Amino acid sequence: LKAKRPTMDLLYWRNVKQSGAVFSSVLLLLFSLTQFSVVSVAAYLALAALSATISFRIYKSVLQAVQKTDEGHPFKAYLEIEMTLSQDQISKYADKILLYTNTCMKELRRLFLVQDLVDSLKFAVLMWLLTYVGALFNGLTLLILGVVSMFTMPVVYEKHQAQIDQYVGLIRTQVNGVVGKIQAKIPGAKRKEE
Repeated sequence: LKAKRPTMDLLYWRNVKQSGAVFSSVLLLLFSLTQFSVVSVAAYLALAALSATISFRIYKSVLQAVQKTDEGHPFKAYLEIEMTLSQDQISKYADKILLYTNTCMKELRRLFLVQDLVDSLKFAVLMWLLTYVGALFNGLTLLILGVVSMFTMPVVYEKHQAQIDQYVGLIRTQVNGVVGKIQAKIPGAKRKEE
């Protein structure tokens, strides 16, 4: 829970300056990607970072020469930070990726080979709806909408939770009723009680 706390604080705008900085930086990056290629955006970001660090290093060197101080390299503390991944960390992340990949492959096999007719039909409807979404938006636009939603929806939900829960409950009841009627009419679509 503690590892997820900083992310949640960002999304709920607990620190407005920090959330605003992250939100605007991510949006700026995504809007840049709509105009330029990934390679160009990465190169411009690297050039901007290098320009800032080189300028700061030269400024500190000139300041040290004028004041005749011996403070040393301005980034010395950062240069001494250990930035290597241990074998255990790499193994842990590789195991997680392997687990997610295997789970995804099993689920896709189950859906495409129609192990459960209702789940496969739901998946088909989802893919059909995604064809319309894909015709309206490209992936980058959806990513921008997702980022904006991530930074707005939690705050809106927190402020209007009772009303939203009420409407979601009504929608869920209606959808479950329709799904139940469809399942009753499709032969072999009734779920097994487990």
